Amino acid sequence: MTTSFLQFTEEKLGQAEKTELDAHFENLLARADSTKNWTEKILRQTEVLLQPNPSARVEEFLYEKLDRKVPSRVTNGELLAQYMTEAANDFGPGTPYGKTLIKVGETQRRLGAAERDFIHSASINFLTPLRNFLEGDWRTISKERRILQNRRLDLDACKARLKKAKAAEAKAACEGDAVPDFQETRPRNYILSASASALWSDEVEKAEHELRLTQTEFDRQAEVTRLLLEGISSTHVNHLRCLHEFVESQTNYYAQCYQYMLDLQKQLGSSKGEIFSGTFVGNAESTSPLPAATSPPAVAAATLPAVPTIPVVPTIVGVPNTVAESVLNPNEVKPPASGTRKARVLYDYEAADSSELALLADEMITVYSLPGMDPDWLIGERGNQKGKVPVTYLELLS
Repeated sequence: MTTSFLQFTEEKLGQAEKTELDAHFENLLARADSTKNWTEKILRQTEVLLQPNPSARVEEFLYEKLDRKVPSRVTNGELLAQYMTEAANDFGPGTPYGKTLIKVGETQRRLGAAERDFIHSASINFLTPLRNFLEGDWRTISKERRILQNRRLDLDACKARLKKAKAAEAKAACEGDAVPDFQETRPRNYILSASASALWSDEVEKAEHELRLTQTEFDRQAEVTRLLLEGISSTHVNHLRCLHEFVESQTNYYAQCYQYMLDLQKQLGSSKGEIFSGTFVGNAESTSPLPAATSPPAVAAATLPAVPTIPVVPTIVGVPNTVAESVLNPNEVKPPASGTRKARVLYDYEAADSSELALLADEMITVYSLPGMDPDWLIGERGNQKGKVPVTYLELLS
């Protein structure tokens, strides 16, 4: 460890040479680092998408680290559904507002349940594999890379030691080649040079032997690390499959939400005319009842509860109201001379009663408006068929 640390320090100071890895190996290292960094970012942002509340994310993280089951948490849609249902019971479930609150609350509950299923599916099929890579395969790769780094430092230290031993051996050999002066009583310098040369020769042999062993260990560790790094390609394939499953889960989730909202819109659209017509007729009867023989609008409203009415002009003090309530029967009206338009149907629509026109997605119909109609509805014609159609189900064409 001391030798490796000394070699590392000298490399940082530019005082020692470093064994460079081949270009392919360096590319594998860069690809692995990039995979790790982007996987972490994608994982964190997906967690934010599924759970925007940071406190809840921290709580789930702690439960996971403590190996405890995460407590079930009510979704925002389910909580809203609960409030709407309680409000409907308080206002009266039989009132128009109470009925609508119950319908909308039920849809919100279904949306919340769909969200819970999506989060669960995304967590298992997408987040868990990403997390397993970071906490499993990547930790193994990092461990083997650290071992390879130490092997490389040991190898470079052995190379430096052999280089110094050979330089010292060469120097001792040069000094030993000098002709000794045997007239001296003690040819000391010659004897010391010969002894030093022999010692350095032994040192060179030891350094070469140690270098061979260290090189073998380095090559073995490099091969292990290379195999792990090449496994990143398999990781990409696995993450690609998980990504497809995530997209499929998200698609199913949004399709469910879309269908739930279409159903809700259809329910509210079919009952909207009935609610407002019933409310208006009720108010009119309570304020100024008319004889049955002279009130045909009331009879029509009873037979066609979903037909919109002409809005009543507010009564001004001292001025009698001259606009009477009237009901539009689409089967009896004629299209205006101008003002008709073509429209493409966006979604299928099932007629709630005989005054409405059933629609099929992508078909073309003729539409127009009549004075006093609810702006959310138009009169639609298809051949000899005629009836009210909701505007939200149409794409008006010029």
